[in-house]
Amino acid sequence: MTFALELLDISRRFGNVVALRDAQLQVRAGTVHAVLGENGAGKTTLMRVAFGLVAPDSGRILRAGRQLTIRNPTDALQAGIGMVHQHFTLVPAMTVAENVALGMAGRFSARQARDRVIELGERTGLPVAPDDRVEVLPVGAQQRVEILKAVARDVEVLVLDEPTAVLAPDEVEELLAWIRRFATGTRAVVLITHKLREALSVADDVTVLRAGRTVYQSAAAATTQDMLVTAMLGSTPGNTSAPPAQAPPDSPVVLQLRGVNVRAATGPGLHDVSFSARAGELLGIAAVEGSGQAELLRVLAGRLHAESGTVQRPQECAFIAEDRHRDGAVLDFTLVENVALRGLGSARGLLDWGALERRTTALMGTFDVRAPGAATPIGALSGGNQQKLILARELEPLPSVVVAENPTRGLDVQATSEVHRRLRAAAAAGAAVVVYSSDVDEVLDLASRVVVMHNGRLLEVPNDRVTVGRAMLGASS
Repeated sequence: MTFALELLDISRRFGNVVALRDAQLQVRAGTVHAVLGENGAGKTTLMRVAFGLVAPDSGRILRAGRQLTIRNPTDALQAGIGMVHQHFTLVPAMTVAENVALGMAGRFSARQARDRVIELGERTGLPVAPDDRVEVLPVGAQQRVEILKAVARDVEVLVLDEPTAVLAPDEVEELLAWIRRFATGTRAVVLITHKLREALSVADDVTVLRAGRTVYQSAAAATTQDMLVTAMLGSTPGNTSAPPAQAPPDSPVVLQLRGVNVRAATGPGLHDVSFSARAGELLGIAAVEGSGQAELLRVLAGRLHAESGTVQRPQECAFIAEDRHRDGAVLDFTLVENVALRGLGSARGLLDWGALERRTTALMGTFDVRAPGAATPIGALSGGNQQKLILARELEPLPSVVVAENPTRGLDVQATSEVHRRLRAAAAAGAAVVVYSSDVDEVLDLASRVVVMHNGRLLEVPNDRVTVGRAMLGASS
C-alpha cells in the first residue's frame, strides 16, 4: 500500500498542555482522508506539524515512504504538502492575483498572475476576480482565494482545515466534487471537518483524534455518524435539540428597519430593507455568501450606519461575528482583557481590573471555558473555548438584542450544541435573537421565522428547506 503522507507517533507539548500524544495518521495516495475530533483534540496541531508550522517533540513524518525533516512551510511545499487554514493567511491590501503569486519563485508578472488566477478558477470551479483586493471580498470568496493559492503550488498532498465552513450549499457541492477529482493517482486530500455527513460523503478513510490521541481509524464505508460521535466524545450524547423559540404574540418589537439602504464596496449592499423582530423571537437569516447579509447584520448590531431609512434598536446589542480572530477577539490579549472589550467605544471611566478578573473567572465556570486561568491569552485556547468566551462576554448580562453571524463556524458537535443551547436560552429569556448561518439546516433548526437575503433585498419565506433554498438562489417569486 502506498501512503502519500504518514505521521507516526507524533507528540507535542505546549507548556503544561499536551496537544498530541503519539498521534498517528496514514493517508493513502489517491484518496480523501477526513480527520475529525472535538475542538482541542489536536487535529489542526497535527496537520500544522505536517506543514512545518509546529515542530513535534517526537515522531516521524514520511512522504511516499521517505522520511522528511520539515522545519517550516517552505520545506513542506517543496515536499509537495500544502495547507489551507481555517483562519485566513491572506494580505488584505493585496489583490487576489498578488496573494496567489506571493511567495512563488521568479519575477512577478501582473499579467501572468491574473491569467493564473483565471485558469485556476476555471479548473477548480472556484472563480474569483483577480484584480479585487482581498480586504473587500466576502468571507466565502476569501476562502476560495486560499484554496487557489495552495493549488497554484502544484502540491500533491493538500490539507484543508474546515474549507466548507463559510460556503453556500451549491459552493460546497462544487468544492467537494473538485476534492474528489483532485485526489487521484499520487495525490491526496486531508480534510479537517466537523460536518459528519460531509466527511462520510466525500472521504475514503476517516481518523478521529481525542485528547491528542488517535482513537479511531477506518474506511468511511465501514463507519456511521454514531460511531464517529462516540469516538470523538467517548460516549454518545443525548438529543440536545429543542423546538425553535416562539415569541409571545403580545411581545414588543425591539428591532426594526424601514427602507434601509447601504452601499457596499463589493457586493449588493442593502436595498430598501424592512423588517422587525420581537422580544423572545429567534429569527434566522439564510443567504448565499455575499448577498448583503453581512451589511444587514452589522446595521442590526449598530456596527454599520444606514445611508437612508430608519433603524430602531436598543443602544446595547450583542454581536457575535463569524471571524472571531479578526472581529471577535484580540488573540494576544488575556481572557480578562477580552472580556473588557464588551461595549468598546461606548463605555467611559476607569476599568476595575479586579472586578473584571472576578467576572471573567465566573464566566469561565458558567460557560465551561477551559483554560488554565483568566490571565491566559485567548489565542492559546481551542476555537471552541474561544467562541464560548465570546458568547459569555456578549450574553452575560443579556442585552435585549443578540445578533449572531455564523456562530458555530469551525466548531465541533459538542461546542455547536452548546452555542445552540445558549442562543435558545437567550430568546427564552426575552432577547430578540437574529442568527445568520451559511448552513441552511442550522437556520431551519434554530429559527421560528426565516428571512432570506438575495442580491441585497430581503424576502420573508416559509420555514421550509426547499422554499428557502430556492429563495437564496433567486428562484422564488
